[in-house]
Amino acid sequence: MKIAFRSDIGRIRLVNEDRGYAEMTETGIAVAIVADGMGGHQAGDVASQLAVETFREAMQGTSAELSMDERKMLIRQAILQANEVVFDMASRNDQYHNMGTTVVAALLQPDNGVIGHIGDSRAYKWRDGVLTQLTVDHTLVNELVKSGQISVEEAARHPRRNVLTRALGTDADVEVDVKGLSWLPGDLLLLCSDGLTNMVTEQEIAETILQEELDLEGKADKLVELALLAGGDDNITVVLLHHAEDTEQEE
Repeated sequence: MKIAFRSDIGRIRLVNEDRGYAEMTETGIAVAIVADGMGGHQAGDVASQLAVETFREAMQGTSAELSMDERKMLIRQAILQANEVVFDMASRNDQYHNMGTTVVAALLQPDNGVIGHIGDSRAYKWRDGVLTQLTVDHTLVNELVKSGQISVEEAARHPRRNVLTRALGTDADVEVDVKGLSWLPGDLLLLCSDGLTNMVTEQEIAETILQEELDLEGKADKLVELALLAGGDDNITVVLLHHAEDTEQEE
């Protein structure tokens, strides 16, 4: 497995409220998370940092022998634990009132994986030239799209497109979306904040992944560069995980 991680403050924001983490554990499992904080000065980056740290600690020592159901339960519990930590901090400190964060996380083994998410940070899988969005945005505009009130094109330009219907840390209880996925040699997984997807189209993401002259680090750099060139209105965070072919791993 190969991993690339990039986070950029963007061209407008004064603070990077995104946080991320990705690594191969000693047990041979890939663990990754992207969190996009919110809540005003200082609070957003505190929320995302707490979420990432709590999730990371919960994943330490994860056994490679867990079943799919056990891994789904593990990622859900880790995210719920992060929710508890962020909500508790916000409840006890006035300066952190109403802070919260999105979260999208992955737990990958050689043949399958699990995704957990809350908010509008996304996971995409690339397989055989096809880019597939694995997560569903928890946003007001996505609810409007699903109910047929606005089109997908209108949603992309909607003035309230960043309003979340679900976030980590803003309530004592939160629902976590969890799903399993197949994970084969050649597959690539992208975790990202909306600072990428609001600026860069899925076609541009796919074209970047297809660029054979770029290694995984170069593709992560290119995605961030595209978001900055498009305006860089928000913080941009990208995690790429590549299930390398056996021949690539031997090089």
